[in-house]
Amino acid sequence: MNNLHAHRATDAALAATAGSSLEAADDFDFVAPPRYCPTGLLQGFALLMAGRGRCVNTDMMLGDREYAMWQLACARATDDPELVSLAVRLFFYFDDPLHSEMPVLGTA
Repeated sequence: MNNLHAHRATDAALAATAGSSLEAADDFDFVAPPRYCPTGLLQGFALLMAGRGRCVNTDMMLGDREYAMWQLACARATDDPELVSLAVRLFFYFDDPLHSEMPVLGTA
């Protein structure tokens, strides 16, 4: 009999918290969804930069906006039209003031 009372008490506690968690969700301030960057573009960028003697950490590009913007600026300053074009395309994934505190996520 004690187990039956314990289960009823647990069920009652779960029911009580279920209502409060839904109410808490109403108060939650949802942020914008994460941005996704095509990893193929990012890897191509890293390879072209490596060809010019610059090592680019793609994980840091996705996680650190300042690092990403610096690498893109360095690429834009080159005389390689393919690299400049790729940097311009990638720039739009990293230059979003709404998401400046949120890391960019890679997609396959």
